[in-house]
Amino acid sequence: MHAQSRFPNKLLPYILLSPSIVVIAVFFVIPTAKSIYQSFFRVSPFGDRRIFVGFDNFVRLFNSPAYVQSLLRTLIFATAVVLIGLSFCMIVAVLLNQRIKGMSVFRTFFIWTYAISPAIAGTIWVLMFNPATGPVVYLVKLLSGKSINWMNDGKLALAIVIVAAVWKMLGYNVIFYLAGLQAIPTELLEAASIDGANGIKRFFRVTFPLLSPTTFFLLIMNMLYAFFEVFGLIDIMTKGGPGNATEVLVYKLYKDGFISIDIGFASAQSVVLFVFVTVLTILQFRYTQQKVFYG
Repeated sequence: MHAQSRFPNKLLPYILLSPSIVVIAVFFVIPTAKSIYQSFFRVSPFGDRRIFVGFDNFVRLFNSPAYVQSLLRTLIFATAVVLIGLSFCMIVAVLLNQRIKGMSVFRTFFIWTYAISPAIAGTIWVLMFNPATGPVVYLVKLLSGKSINWMNDGKLALAIVIVAAVWKMLGYNVIFYLAGLQAIPTELLEAASIDGANGIKRFFRVTFPLLSPTTFFLLIMNMLYAFFEVFGLIDIMTKGGPGNATEVLVYKLYKDGFISIDIGFASAQSVVLFVFVTVLTILQFRYTQQKVFYG
């Protein structure tokens, strides 16, 4: 029989939980409820007048070619960030897991990217790809003789933002993959080696299945990151340009809500984005989790 912990005061658990409850209520529940409420109204720029319009904001939303394009662009962006990010980070984590002298220093270099703010990360990439003084642009011109200007090329700008977003999450993903790799029993790998499995077979038959819980967790977190947390990166790097080529849903919401001051329309966008990501997450839990192996 295990002894159960008991609080001497029945109110103490609620007191300890109250700060978290207040934070969730103030920064999540109340704003969500207000967005849902405002999505049914047309609100004046100063917020002093509201006209009930029902579902007109949502109808207007899905009849907008700009919003549909932004939705498709977001799906491409999120898919690329998740697939490229997880694949690359898993490879990096496997390399960093090797027992080599001085490896702890290299691990620190790879992990620090997650510690910097999105604004600083965006500034670093802007400076690297500056068409006039950027070192990457200079190297490309030196090696190929061609000058690149991502500020005038929408596809190139989107590709660079994807790479920057993957780089920003590098440290976060590598930490979890390293923890997962170091939790794998060495006996299983040794047994596979004795059975004649080479390094590639050991990875796909032993290591990769045992990393599936970590991969599933990172799949959810990276998807949420790609949909919600890239605003600062895009705002510093491209501001949604050139020609709206990098205007994902969260940035379009910002532009319509805080620049165009179309509160009702922006609120409808926030509701659709929230529902869309919630449905995607539920589908991932329902279908992807079936392939997760908990050893």
